[in-house]
Amino acid sequence: MSSLSSIRTIVDAWTGTVAGAIVAGLERMVSPRLVRLIEDESGTFALEAAKLENAAKEIAFEDGKFASANLAQIVRGSRVEIVLRPARFLFRPLELPARAADFLDGIVRAQIDRLTPWSAGDAVFGCSAPVAQGSEGITTMIAAAPRRLAMGYVEAVSGFHPSAIAVLTEPAEGGRIKVFEQKSRGAIDPVRLSRTLQAVLAIAAIAAVLGSIFAGYLADSLSAQESELERQITQRRAAIRGADGGERSPLALLERRKYDTPASVIVLESLSRLLPDHTYVTEMHLAGNKLQIAGITRDAPSLIPLIEQSQHFTRATFYAPTTRSSTDPGERFHIEAQIEPRNAP
Repeated sequence: MSSLSSIRTIVDAWTGTVAGAIVAGLERMVSPRLVRLIEDESGTFALEAAKLENAAKEIAFEDGKFASANLAQIVRGSRVEIVLRPARFLFRPLELPARAADFLDGIVRAQIDRLTPWSAGDAVFGCSAPVAQGSEGITTMIAAAPRRLAMGYVEAVSGFHPSAIAVLTEPAEGGRIKVFEQKSRGAIDPVRLSRTLQAVLAIAAIAAVLGSIFAGYLADSLSAQESELERQITQRRAAIRGADGGERSPLALLERRKYDTPASVIVLESLSRLLPDHTYVTEMHLAGNKLQIAGITRDAPSLIPLIEQSQHFTRATFYAPTTRSSTDPGERFHIEAQIEPRNAP
């Protein structure tokens, strides 16, 4: 459970930071007029605005309402900041590691029930800008008050239709702390945006898990199909080899033809071993199982027995007359023979 709580805290802090950055960016693009109501020790509010011509500078808060006739015209469409006096708030210092500075809002929200008497839903709270404490730590001041206290002022201003309402306080150490903010007219609320981001992350995580399960199922299915295809291919090859008793199958016929057809390299090698050194072959023709050679030798009749003695040739004979020229170093012969294919090793 502790690990799940830690993960939830991290997710809340991250989504809160992202939502705050998005809202801050949008507010910088469109900045409404600022109206500030600052409470003094007597409970009266001082009005601060850019243009105050005929409006009262001090406004009383009685029976849950601001007593000012012109306040509605000033507040309409503006951003209202209600600054309450520090006596209404509970302040607690909080020390954190330096790396937690980017996730302050989420961390404070996760720990508000430990630091104050109220839960996150029953209080309005915020923290000051972090102050460095050494190189590895920071300190921030947390301000919190009951939600019903702040909502009384917020409801009193909401009827004037401002663009946004914020509740702040200013501790004795200085620096204002925002504890509540409410958008209107469809503006983006950081809390709602943070929850939306969490929902998107949850949907993405569920989709990733479902995708992983589907991918595993698909991989198993494809593996089974591949095994079935390999089995069918093996059976098909066996059927091809066994067709027509095996001897007349295409593979058997091809292998038989390989050994029945004379190889030119083997024929040439055999002739080079048979013929004597004084014999020179000038022409060789190989057509099917018939070999024809022509050349010059010292003793043409002696070539016939030599060729027939070989296991590669049979029925050797002259297919043209043997001649001798004055320019030739020997007799010119023309011999043909039948080839006995012996290509097997």
